[in-house]
Amino acid sequence: MTKKLHILISIVLIFHFTLKNNSCAQTGRPWRAPEKVVDKLSKSQPEFNYYEDKVPSYKLPDPLVRPDGRRIEKPEEWYSNRRNEILELFRENVYGRVPATPYEMSFDVRRTDPKAMEGNATFKQVHINIKSDNKTLVIRLYIFIPNKAPKPVPLFLLINNRDSAVADPSRNIKNEFWPAEEIVARGYGTAVFSNADIDPDNFDNFQNGIHGMLDRGERLGDSWGTISAWAWGASRCLDYFQTDRDVNSSKVAVVGHSRGGKTALWAGAEDTRFAMVVANESGCGGAALARRRYGETVARINSAFPHWFCSNYKKFANNEDAMPVDMHMLISLTAPRAVYITSADEDLWADPRGSYLSLYHSVPVFRLLGVGAELPFEMPPLNEPVISGKLAYHVRDGVHNLLLKDWNWFMDFADQVLKLKD
Repeated sequence: MTKKLHILISIVLIFHFTLKNNSCAQTGRPWRAPEKVVDKLSKSQPEFNYYEDKVPSYKLPDPLVRPDGRRIEKPEEWYSNRRNEILELFRENVYGRVPATPYEMSFDVRRTDPKAMEGNATFKQVHINIKSDNKTLVIRLYIFIPNKAPKPVPLFLLINNRDSAVADPSRNIKNEFWPAEEIVARGYGTAVFSNADIDPDNFDNFQNGIHGMLDRGERLGDSWGTISAWAWGASRCLDYFQTDRDVNSSKVAVVGHSRGGKTALWAGAEDTRFAMVVANESGCGGAALARRRYGETVARINSAFPHWFCSNYKKFANNEDAMPVDMHMLISLTAPRAVYITSADEDLWADPRGSYLSLYHSVPVFRLLGVGAELPFEMPPLNEPVISGKLAYHVRDGVHNLLLKDWNWFMDFADQVLKLKD
């Protein structure tokens, strides 16, 4: 071997060793917004902030301090007073309140197939019939129960805000958004319903869907919006699960992506029967702290989707500091049940940092209620979920979507918090 060749090989080996070490060092670093994505979004959407150093200073309301300044010190004080105060603040100022209009509900199991998924699952198609004032609404619920798992099974309920092909009951069309086969293989039941069955996802002045059935008289500032209606629909699915012997209705996780993630969080807040809440990339009006004004803002979401929230929410457009709540308080309403918050590396519109901080700032409530949880202030590295007690979070590579990778992490978490013996 010539001297020049020996030197060249040595240089290559040194370079390879250095590159390898640098790559390993990167994996343990807390997540930061990718500079290229920040620059790109800042140029294409200059009216919105994507720079962390431009996030305004803010002070979050304390979920454990009552309006008169008294601090909640005991779990019974949370359950008897503070939780309901926060719930009412969200009803009044963000999502609106469900009307007290009476309705009748019935369940119709339209079809069953005990040999679905090549014999691995039992399929059920259920119609949840809602009747009021001579009007009828049908929520179509599709369910797969693993045949080999002991009954009743814990179950993932997905709020489907995508096209109908996602929830193809024949499974001729498969989509990572609802990987039913993989969920069944892990021993979980899974079900899906379409948000459009309950209320249309467009501003129709609340004339159609469940609003057209249950609304009475003039709409008020705290009348329920469409997200609240979808969350109400998720609870009607849970009503059915309580009648199905194959489903452990005390171990149902409600899952939603984007606007569905906002819905899942509100469903879990309003209905404590949900054992686990999964909000995937829920962003503004979901897990992301509104006061950060990072990515999508309260002003933008209300102008783009005026039907999602109650009209009182519009008062906080460009006025986030006046809100009597922020989204860490929404997450705290899930305590002491399990909650999983997620983000995507390139989905800065949904503010990954603000979503993680919401979870972080909800920890004191979980700890008060006996859930041992410790989260670091810094975010976890990319693609490395952090789990503490009944709290979980991850930021994965890629764009705004719900993928099999996300679902596998949800199920890993559920293995710890749902499959435990009662």
